Amino acid sequence: MTIDWSQERVLVYSPHPDDETLGCGGLMSKAKKAGAEVFVQFLTVGDTADQSPRGFSTAQERNAEIKAVADHFRWDDWHMALPGDKYHLRLDAVPRVDLAQVIERESPLSLDRLRPTVVITPHRTSYNQDHQAVAEAVHTALRPSNTALRHHPRLALAYEEAADQWRLDAVCPPNLVVELSEQEMRDKLRGMELYGSQTHEHPHTRSELTLRSLAVLRGMQAGVALGEGYHVLRCLA
Repeated sequence: MTIDWSQERVLVYSPHPDDETLGCGGLMSKAKKAGAEVFVQFLTVGDTADQSPRGFSTAQERNAEIKAVADHFRWDDWHMALPGDKYHLRLDAVPRVDLAQVIERESPLSLDRLRPTVVITPHRTSYNQDHQAVAEAVHTALRPSNTALRHHPRLALAYEEAADQWRLDAVCPPNLVVELSEQEMRDKLRGMELYGSQTHEHPHTRSELTLRSLAVLRGMQAGVALGEGYHVLRCLA
């Protein structure tokens, strides 16, 4: 399967700032270089207690990081749907119908308004409750329907993150690998570096060595040097 990224309009769903880079930073780099349009729909951001030396990161700090990352990857646009501590790490408390409506029609980057050809979402087996809520809401929004009534992206993928290997249920390996060049790998790593509040030294699921190691593993499984793994949710050929 070969994808001509120059013809695609890609919409990535990111529960929090950095998920999109962890999951598909290499694909975003590849697609933009080919001439694709790339958009990122963030769902929420808030003040976060974490294990960094500072012990916390603020929503204001993370919004500034988004702007730097957006410039780095040359996104065509991005949007934050539900900012604030009311929603951050609490998306599982938001009715799925409300999240699905944001995704389908209410956001400036909704499926109805943007009409993407490729949609990329988190995998629902993540331990993180926000990731699960977003994955399930996107799945609902992409439900089969009459294409004359609702937009149907031709390709729907779920990305993986190293942290998502901590799960209760067994999951099949990714069934699609996007080959990455060394430069695309570096672009991904640079994107995570720009999320300074979220990066960590190895061993950590968001360390540079972890990201490169996962790319080496997925690449090896497809017979190439570097890759990103995805699960195909739908593909109209």
